[in-house]
Amino acid sequence: MTLVGLLALLPMQAQNYQRSRYYNPGSGRLDYRGGRATGNWRRGYDYTYYGFRVGPSFSTVSSDDKYLDGSSVKTGLNVGMATGFNIGNRSPLFLETGLYYTEKGGKGKADGGRFTYNLNYLELPLVLKYQLDVDRYFSIQPFLGGYLACGVGGKVKDFNNREAYSSFSDSPYSFQRFDGGIRMGCGVQYDMFYVDLTYDLGLANVSHDDFDESRNSALMLNFGLNF
Repeated sequence: MTLVGLLALLPMQAQNYQRSRYYNPGSGRLDYRGGRATGNWRRGYDYTYYGFRVGPSFSTVSSDDKYLDGSSVKTGLNVGMATGFNIGNRSPLFLETGLYYTEKGGKGKADGGRFTYNLNYLELPLVLKYQLDVDRYFSIQPFLGGYLACGVGGKVKDFNNREAYSSFSDSPYSFQRFDGGIRMGCGVQYDMFYVDLTYDLGLANVSHDDFDESRNSALMLNFGLNF
């Protein structure tokens, strides 16, 4: 419901995106019918942006327990919203956060059988992003920070015994619900169109067993729009 509410706000925000080539300074709105808008453009960073992101995630679960080690890549979905706030109107440095639904997990084999971990999270990232303007419409945006995550669903599938149970249950072969770690990557933006490559390195031990350590990692390719 939170993502739906944020999506409903995007059309209103898009009308005020002053860095777009279609921004008409006379009306204060985006004007697509008249082609590329003209006006005096001033390089400035004193603004807030909102973005929509969607793309695939490629994740693994590394563990020192062979029954928890899902070191083969599992593909999932990453979708969410982002918002960024400028830190000083003369500096191209932004503080970005948001809310994402991310499917992580991994695949592995043990004792001749195979298993799959599906770990679905709601993630709250917080990163510092530097906006390097190449020209008026094109920018490169490296970022670094961290994330917190809460497990909201998923299944552990044991194909050898044909069993499936919740990824966040009390089973010794399930996982802790909360996760956190480092987030880093780089984005590229042209006008309102945005793409980035994001890497999450889990630092929290998500294993239920006190004697084992299991950690998430994921590489995500995100496509979207900034408003």
